[in-house]
Amino acid sequence: MEPVYQSPIRGRGAQSAGVPQRFGLAERSEDGDWRDHMELLANAEGGPPVKLRTTVTEEHPKSILTFNQSPDVPFDRSINAYRGCEHGCVYCFARPTHAYHDLSPGLDFETKLFAKPGAAAMLRETLSRRKYVPKPIAMGTNTDPYQPIEDRYRITREVLEVCLDTRHPVTITTKSDRVLEDLDLLVELAGRRLVAVSISVTTLDPALSGILEPRAAAPAKRLAALRKLVEAGVPAHCFVSPVIPAITDEFMESIVTEAAALKVDAIGWIPLRLPHEVAPLFREWLGVHFPDRAGKVMSIVRSIRGGRDNDPDFFTRFRPKGVWADLFRARFNLACKRAGIGGGIGRNRFELDCTAFRKPAQDGQMRLL
Repeated sequence: MEPVYQSPIRGRGAQSAGVPQRFGLAERSEDGDWRDHMELLANAEGGPPVKLRTTVTEEHPKSILTFNQSPDVPFDRSINAYRGCEHGCVYCFARPTHAYHDLSPGLDFETKLFAKPGAAAMLRETLSRRKYVPKPIAMGTNTDPYQPIEDRYRITREVLEVCLDTRHPVTITTKSDRVLEDLDLLVELAGRRLVAVSISVTTLDPALSGILEPRAAAPAKRLAALRKLVEAGVPAHCFVSPVIPAITDEFMESIVTEAAALKVDAIGWIPLRLPHEVAPLFREWLGVHFPDRAGKVMSIVRSIRGGRDNDPDFFTRFRPKGVWADLFRARFNLACKRAGIGGGIGRNRFELDCTAFRKPAQDGQMRLL
């Protein structure tokens, strides 16, 4: 996919539609946000650009828990309350999922969102099944459960209320300080060893964050959220993620130092992943914002991914190889050692309680605490 313009779209991560060819969408010039993008191009010289608006469609799936058998992830079930994410992180590995809706992984992913307002009710139904066996539910594994539209829908909060009522363990991954709006529930869950929260910090430079993840919380707000979680007794984990060579890797040591000073329970790092349409979208972003080092960035990415833009294989997708990968790993481990954090996430797994689970209360029936 060749870049179609050179001026950045302010407030958005993707710089074009990023129409996937895997599903034939490249032939549909009027599909998804492509028309909006053409209007933006038409107005590029004659006046202010067209502002891309965010829309939300409510959907009502038949189930809310997604199960997986991936051997290299620490959970086997997850809930994603939303499809698409307004945070607009250009590197988001979840972008290709929008193609299944005949929408683009580019601008559509961050402007045409889907919400599942019946998530909590479906979860109660699932947990009521006679053969259900509890294991931690992961939230935020695909799209952020605390993206801006959570303020309106409160789906994540409703799911947490179900988890508290049923004593079901849950983990949360986010890059938003909106997680603090549910601190009351998180404190109760933490008191029963039922929750752990991970917040990813990509950079400490707010200007870089503003173009890399334009609608996510500023780095300082994420660190402040980690501090408040720790002070409230909620198990908190900081991810240095993703580590982007020659763009964000310079912040690795400083993020570790900042997070360790907050007394977080664990710190981990994840290198940049560029599956499917994310690779051309990221290349385009580099061409717009960092044309001087675009070649260097992608050269290092390919060197840690076996000569490819992305390595999709189990285990190696999270453990890159090569000289650059070894350097990043050594830098991270040394930073953890100096900060006294104990060597990263591998030695600091959260242990949540699955033994206290109880079936959801029947409609109209009161709980005995």
